[in-house]
Amino acid sequence: MRVFTASLATETNTFSPVPTDRTSFESAFYAPPGRHPDTPTLCSAVIPVLRRRAASDPDLEVVEGTAAWAEPGGLLRLDVYEELRDEILAQLRAAMPVEAVVLGLHGAMVARGLEDCEGDLLARVREIVGPGVVVAAELDPHSHLTEKRVRAADILAAFLEFPHTDFAERAEHVVDLALAAARGEIRPVMSVFDCRMIDIFPTSREPMRGFVDRIRALQGRGRVLSISLIHGFMAADVPELGTRVLVVTDDAREEGDALAERLGREVFAMRGTTRMPVITVEEAVAAVRDRPPGGGPVVLADVWDNPGGGNAGDNTVLLRALMEAGIDRLGAALIWDPQAAALAHAAGEGVVLEMRIGGKTHASSGPPIDGRFEIRALADPGWQSFAGSRVTLGRCAVLRLAGTEIDILVGSNRTQVFEPDIFTDLGVDPHRKRALLVKSTNHFHAGFRPIAAEILYVGVEGIYPNRSDPSRYGRLARPIWPFVEDPFAEDQARSATAPPPA
Repeated sequence: MRVFTASLATETNTFSPVPTDRTSFESAFYAPPGRHPDTPTLCSAVIPVLRRRAASDPDLEVVEGTAAWAEPGGLLRLDVYEELRDEILAQLRAAMPVEAVVLGLHGAMVARGLEDCEGDLLARVREIVGPGVVVAAELDPHSHLTEKRVRAADILAAFLEFPHTDFAERAEHVVDLALAAARGEIRPVMSVFDCRMIDIFPTSREPMRGFVDRIRALQGRGRVLSISLIHGFMAADVPELGTRVLVVTDDAREEGDALAERLGREVFAMRGTTRMPVITVEEAVAAVRDRPPGGGPVVLADVWDNPGGGNAGDNTVLLRALMEAGIDRLGAALIWDPQAAALAHAAGEGVVLEMRIGGKTHASSGPPIDGRFEIRALADPGWQSFAGSRVTLGRCAVLRLAGTEIDILVGSNRTQVFEPDIFTDLGVDPHRKRALLVKSTNHFHAGFRPIAAEILYVGVEGIYPNRSDPSRYGRLARPIWPFVEDPFAEDQARSATAPPPA
């Protein structure tokens, strides 16, 4: 059996002021055919999974294409998308004939002038391979499950966990299904239910913890092959924005449709109850200031300046408030500031330098932080881990405000925080800190929970559309909650008043 695999992924925040270009991929992750590391990455884990399968199965031949990932950001240049897409499509044509195509995608890529990049890619793959070849893809749940993608593919499945600690496990799942389908052992059929909503669904807390556990238990029962909850990505103004339930059955359309609707209506019934509580900057400062010492650091997630959601990662508002409140033993990561990182590397480790940090990208980033900083550590590149993968920080530095124990990590690669080793690898002991400020929404949770005295989610107002403001979504093609209280009832009312067909 001959299988082609490749990956093209990013997450597009259409409100972000940070454009995405070719350099965004090359500085984050770009691996030409055969150069993908053996360790998986978030959206390309299917490649090393298939490579390992082929090494132990003489009947399986895997042809690897390009793998490319850009950190989430603003709109992607159309010519860059087309160049990377055509690179992969040319590799697929050269690999033909194949029995299956297995792709690693994100699912929320938007280019200027093209709202459904993954739908476009999958449709072109289908044109090349024809109707008899299995087309499968792994998705991030923070994606847009468009009709075009479902029509073009045989198998789609998303990570179940948020934080996405199961991306490698779900890659194995997608590969299992794709190979079984290519061998004729199963006949996958996809069923989708539109939940008509958009929300945040952390699985690190109830009610989503229990819901995902039940999904896992249902997979493999009877003719149910796979279940995914597509959360949707609220920082994208696209027509098919929203949450959906995806069920893959073994040739059981009616059963799949019924299960997708049942689970989808359960999700809709939980609307407004799933997201983590978000406190103000003032409440966060008070929580750190008033907490007695001991028991580990308070971890403060700066949720709306999360680079993992396409934001700049250089907002200084929460950091400045903690510093002005006298929170001395403080660690902060990762402030996106290539200029500060470059100046630190030019000066050298141990030097004390007058520097300006953060507050550069947008008016909402806050004013920069000025001061005398000791350059405590340098790396080029620096790294952090995430569920077995490595994430580059680019050229980075630890800057300590002179006369304090305030350590600020700056880097040239715009990335969210995943694990405590972002601190420890650069010589910062997170256990000694009173508070740790991390730029992340929830992906940090699994790594920091064991060391944290408390985890608090802090909302700093900026460009991220965290409020229920329908005016920001000019492309949205249907009513969804929370912009409409009950979109299902509204559909029924529209149907009742619609004129009969001519």
